[in-house]
Amino acid sequence: MPEPFVQTLDHGIHVVDTGFHRPMFDASFLIEERGRAAFVDTGTNHSVPRLLAALAAAGLAPGAVDFVIATHVHLDHAGGVGLLMQQLPAARLVVHPLGARHLIDPTRLMDSARRVYGADEVARSYGDVVGVDAERVLRTADDMVLDFAGRPLKFLDTPGHARHHHCIWDERSRGFFTGDTFGLSYREFDTAAAGAWIMPTTTPIQFEPEALRRSIQRMLAYRPECMYLTHYGRVTEVPRLAGLLLEQMDAMVALALALPNDDARHAAMARGFGEIYLKSLRAHGCTLADAQILDLLALDLELNAQGMAVWLNRKTR
Repeated sequence: MPEPFVQTLDHGIHVVDTGFHRPMFDASFLIEERGRAAFVDTGTNHSVPRLLAALAAAGLAPGAVDFVIATHVHLDHAGGVGLLMQQLPAARLVVHPLGARHLIDPTRLMDSARRVYGADEVARSYGDVVGVDAERVLRTADDMVLDFAGRPLKFLDTPGHARHHHCIWDERSRGFFTGDTFGLSYREFDTAAAGAWIMPTTTPIQFEPEALRRSIQRMLAYRPECMYLTHYGRVTEVPRLAGLLLEQMDAMVALALALPNDDARHAAMARGFGEIYLKSLRAHGCTLADAQILDLLALDLELNAQGMAVWLNRKTR
């Protein structure tokens, strides 16, 4: 595996590049506290060797891991949970109650992924997802506080990207582990003048714009100093990024609602979303060529268009 794939932050937090898709695309977070450890999101089965290597590099044994926390059960976040748990004898899986059954028995989760990505791509990218023993699963509740070696981690129910999504407030660092609720911020789009850029993720199948807005506003009420994004890493300037995120989401929804429901809608939606992101990135000061930007965002354009279409179809039924 390439070096370095771990970035050490303050407050005992490490960003582990899971190696999924491309460098600095998909993160797992390793949190250390008083000789104990927790992972937030895991990447895929292919990510497990990196997570175990990051644990060893921090001087921690597999038995020191108390919790594996899935922000939600999409496979780029939780596909490696079961395989990782096999290597962590003391760990409990912490998961949203609506997602727990899918990580205990991944059959329906895998079937859904195959419908979105195709069977060959699921086999290549994720492998055979392993279930977790139900006795090792801790289901969260809204506002639940988990005692992690004396460090409180608070769970907020944050639908909008998915109904089985929660975000984790870490008072110690004044930050949220946001999964996909606070969008995507790829380091390729950082600029010296403006810092990080961000975009929404509306992937299938449970995108709900008003619920997402409420979830973001709820997190902002904590006045976080940073957000820990699975895609990718820690970002600051939270109010600015929240404004950018919601502005783009509104533009995407408006575009989608204006399109006729015909065979050309998907392509038009993906093309229109690309134009929204390009305009935003130019205002941000990004100097990458349009073709390079669209290539970096190709997967997100496809999935965002799919997820928006599911929401539109559900809205008009």
